Amino acid sequence: MTVRDITIEDFESTIADSEILLLDFWAAWCGPCRAFAPIFAAAATAHPDVVFGKVDTEAQQELAAGFRITSIPTIMAFRDQVLVFSQAGALNASQLDQLIASIRGLDMDQIRAEIAEQDAGEDAPGA
Repeated sequence: MTVRDITIEDFESTIADSEILLLDFWAAWCGPCRAFAPIFAAAATAHPDVVFGKVDTEAQQELAAGFRITSIPTIMAFRDQVLVFSQAGALNASQLDQLIASIRGLDMDQIRAEIAEQDAGEDAPGA
């Protein structure tokens, strides 16, 4: 699979149509971003069931701001439309493969239950 350019206009439809979505927030002037790009592209080829998207933080400032991106590259991963990973800094190929394996192994029912529990705690009096 190829790496897609993600914009604010197509983000919602991309995440809705993706079981697993990996996003690379980057900019052309960023050396570490340029060094990470071939690793990200190789992983996209090796994992065709995962959607790989790149968000150009210069061109997509509103989208980057919405995710509170303060350092690039930042890698975010979503599974079933739930943010399950976010980290600033490039990963090497092995780390990226391990991340993908970890995301595949997540118990999403458990994660949704934990999110619901946190949300309920925030709504409690005195929270």
